[in-house]
Amino acid sequence: MRFDAVLFDCDGVLVDSEPITNRVLRDMLAEQGWHLSAQECWQIFVGKMVRDEKERIERETGKALTEEWLAWFRERRNQALDAELRIIGNAHEAVHTIHQRVQARIACASGADRPKLELQLRKVGLYDYFDGQIYSGHELPRSKPHPDVYLAAALGLRVDPRRCAVVEDSLTGVAAGLAAGATVFAYVPEGDGSAFRAAGVAHVFNDMAHLPSLLS
Repeated sequence: MRFDAVLFDCDGVLVDSEPITNRVLRDMLAEQGWHLSAQECWQIFVGKMVRDEKERIERETGKALTEEWLAWFRERRNQALDAELRIIGNAHEAVHTIHQRVQARIACASGADRPKLELQLRKVGLYDYFDGQIYSGHELPRSKPHPDVYLAAALGLRVDPRRCAVVEDSLTGVAAGLAAGATVFAYVPEGDGSAFRAAGVAHVFNDMAHLPSLLS
């Protein structure tokens, strides 16, 4: 392997959770009076914490974004994820191979809250690969696009972030990985990936089965 450690985003990289989460969020925002298409919701919120868009949500709904509403969102989201979540194609095989090649120096570093991360990794059978190396942007001063969660993951693995590969699927996450000094690989299952190349990723790929060879 060309890298000492590999840091994975979770949503959209390991699990196909983003359509589920965005549907729940869109429904709940509509209940508050802000009606978005699926594409609009995706463009605004993908790769971010919901609270990152607090001012916009309050402006569009005319209602305060309360901790109670966020807790209700997380509960409804987790119920949907528990019922519907699926692993990204070939992700299990890729994680298994990479885990062996870097002597278990892998981490899951996400902007999502820890209960969501743990629920998802357990649901798709990946938790044991990342146990003890799961990092949530909710627990740090800043989440993506800031580098904090990737820097925390590199520190936890005792690896220089410049010797890490980051696997991302959003431009927000790409910015975080690059800001950490890592080499970023963009998983883009649809489209030409030109925006990711322009952002400075090392490789764009469309099948997780290709990742182990790219990292080598």
